[in-house]
Amino acid sequence: MQLEALFKQPQALPAVPKIVHELIDSFNSDDVSIDDIAKKLAADPVLSARLLRLANSAYYHVSRSVGTVNDALTMLGFVTVRTLVISSGLTGGYKSMPGMDLKQFWRYSLHTAAVAGWLAKKAGVNADQAFTVGLMHGIGQLVMHAGMPEQMLALDKLASPLDARRIDMERTSFGYSFATVGGELAKQWRFPLTFVDTIKHFPDPLAHEPFDAVSGVIHLAAWRSRGEHNGLTPEELESTLPRDVCVKLGLKPDELLKDMPPISELADGLDALLG
Repeated sequence: MQLEALFKQPQALPAVPKIVHELIDSFNSDDVSIDDIAKKLAADPVLSARLLRLANSAYYHVSRSVGTVNDALTMLGFVTVRTLVISSGLTGGYKSMPGMDLKQFWRYSLHTAAVAGWLAKKAGVNADQAFTVGLMHGIGQLVMHAGMPEQMLALDKLASPLDARRIDMERTSFGYSFATVGGELAKQWRFPLTFVDTIKHFPDPLAHEPFDAVSGVIHLAAWRSRGEHNGLTPEELESTLPRDVCVKLGLKPDELLKDMPPISELADGLDALLG
């Protein structure tokens, strides 16, 4: 199926609350009314409950309990709250998916986001952007499974969605991959262009000039999270580490292989995003 045709399938696109679209729009606007956003958030019981659960989770270890949306904004700041609400909205965008374990997919995506946030701090890049893109870097998989289930299920039999060969197999079969689709979705949703390019380029971050450090971070985070979900041994991780991307980011291999805390610790508390 052509990329354009895929986006014309109504069932292919995730259903996301209006407040999430408003928060995405806030990336492109300087005069955001935080009070207005807080009121709308408080009026959405599902998103506000998730936000409060996350704000009180081990991931953010705040000094006192967060009881309201306004508390969350005060203690975590608008940028972090926006990241969390957009993330919560995205993870609830599909209720079921032919041939895909949605819980496993989002757990893998959350792990990628947590690793990306950690690596971003090490590499001196925007950690909020890395977290958001880390969470949505694979969303094109869901769009493709929802919009062309038969073709995707045939591919799933050859390589699972979390297989390292998957991107190349999709390019060979369709002429584009889930990264292209995810970038196109981000563009249609009016995410900043930097997000769009990072999602499109993360599979081959060194193939694009100028080098985008966040796409390098997502590339490494996705590699590490896939390794976790596929049960790779420390030796297998060492032999598959994308060293050239590490070099470009100024990271030492040992930072990923030895210094990084276990993923379960990095992502502790984030499963509140999964509802």
